[in-house]
Amino acid sequence: MEVRSVVLGPGEAYALRLTGRGARGYVWTWQVTGDADVVSVAPEPPAAAAAPAAAPPGAAVETGYVVRARPPGGGRARIRFAQVRPPYPDEAPYDEFVLDVEVTPGIEVTPGSGGAG
Repeated sequence: MEVRSVVLGPGEAYALRLTGRGARGYVWTWQVTGDADVVSVAPEPPAAAAAPAAAPPGAAVETGYVVRARPPGGGRARIRFAQVRPPYPDEAPYDEFVLDVEVTPGIEVTPGSGGAG
């Protein structure tokens, strides 16, 4: 299980790519703990996701997620991603990934606001 830490300002986003095994029936699920209201998690929009270039059947395909820090900030959340097969809820996850997020208090960062990038 990999654990990664990031620090975000209010409104900032973090793009995460996880290797999927959808052809084998696995999906990524997530659970937010800690200060759960300081972040949001959403699948990456389809237009932003890289289209698999003629991947062979059963090949692993990356799945994208966007973690966004919510204003006003000032908290810590832990997001646990687990790769599971929904038809088998008692089966242990195939893979897990943990993202520790610190959201600093401050002014919301919005796209195109001229902030440093």
